Amino acid sequence: MGDPLGAEATHGIAASMGGVRTAGDMVLRMQLSHKMRINEAKQYVADKLGLTLEELCDVVTMAEVREDRGFGLGNFEPYAESTIGMEAKFRIAEALDIKINSVERFKERAGLK
Repeated sequence: MGDPLGAEATHGIAASMGGVRTAGDMVLRMQLSHKMRINEAKQYVADKLGLTLEELCDVVTMAEVREDRGFGLGNFEPYAESTIGMEAKFRIAEALDIKINSVERFKERAGLK
């Protein structure tokens, strides 16, 4: 997928999204997987999470939402309890009603599918 920090920097500048500090990672995922334009992707994610666009871009609100829903907090130390990797991807895929390749592959290899 290219440079992982490049996407975060682009969103931080162009879309006022903070990557995994807010919902930029989810918005980017919708843009890439569903070919949505940025405003459409933001609205989709906000609707799915039951938030306003302002809440979606707010670091404090999204930290609470990400922690409560188990979406992971990427801005904490790598081995902290809040950085839960695949669990977070499973929950994001379910919340956004999308397929994430690594989640689908995991399910297949673990015999969950």
